[in-house]
Amino acid sequence: MEIFVEVARQRSFSAAARRLGLSRAMVSKHILQLEEKLNVRLLHRSTREVSLTDAGQAYLAPCDAAVRQAQEAARIVTQTGDTLAGPLRIQAPSSFGVTWLADALARFSQPHPQLRPLLHVDDALLDPIAHGFDLTIRVGGIPDSRALAIRPLAPCRAVLCASPDYLHAHGTPAVPEELRHHRCLHFSHLTDGTAWHFERSGERRTVHVDAAFTSNNGLVLHQAALQGSGIVYSTTFLAWRALQAGTLVAVLPDWQLPLNHLSALYPASGRPSPKVRKLIDFLVDEYQPVPPWDVALGAAAATPAASPVSFGDE
Repeated sequence: MEIFVEVARQRSFSAAARRLGLSRAMVSKHILQLEEKLNVRLLHRSTREVSLTDAGQAYLAPCDAAVRQAQEAARIVTQTGDTLAGPLRIQAPSSFGVTWLADALARFSQPHPQLRPLLHVDDALLDPIAHGFDLTIRVGGIPDSRALAIRPLAPCRAVLCASPDYLHAHGTPAVPEELRHHRCLHFSHLTDGTAWHFERSGERRTVHVDAAFTSNNGLVLHQAALQGSGIVYSTTFLAWRALQAGTLVAVLPDWQLPLNHLSALYPASGRPSPKVRKLIDFLVDEYQPVPPWDVALGAAAATPAASPVSFGDE
């Protein structure tokens, strides 16, 4: 049943075999045995892909639930006290995964030598359940799904910044509308496209910038800003060190950008495993009430802002 769920999730015998640490032939053999036992065909096979039959589609949900219950039962009897063991699959945005989560995971795992974290950094809004993640970290981009439980980890403040060399050469914008005359470095996962929103003392303005450089990766844009390529729409968790050092300078600091939140997502069915629960508790302790990057910048714990604009998975 576990192998069937993974094949259905991956739509591939080979991909499922890699995830499960089995040979493709062994995966195929187990699926054939399951179909013979049930006396029904669960999967359509072709040279290009694997798809579910009607029977397979009907079987998948209860099968997945049964597998999760069995895994939870195993965790209950094998993970007692403070002992954590086995794989822990985590997905996070590239910029946050590299700059903050990798370090936190290393410290979290150190007392648990049997724990095997698998950190997948990806800026796409991947479906946590379909891709088999135990825990997903998101910056905005929260799905409307009853299948997922959500726990806030920290506020995520946006910031516009540029290098001193760029501002010396091109001038510093005094109002949002002047951004139209500047080179803007744009994060492609912003939900409103190139519409950048600002608020000050109840006044709201929106500027449609002409993006001189666009990327789906916040680290790429950060590096471009450091090299003087333009004004970047970034986050304080990524830009804080450069802002402290003066290699980047905040632009339009009197205008507030939409406030997002850093959140932890995990399957809502049943209780979270001890590994997931303890990791989330660890991250909450790390980032609340004020995340360390905002402490370093002397920022407030919460900043009133306009309606949130999702960063997707930066």
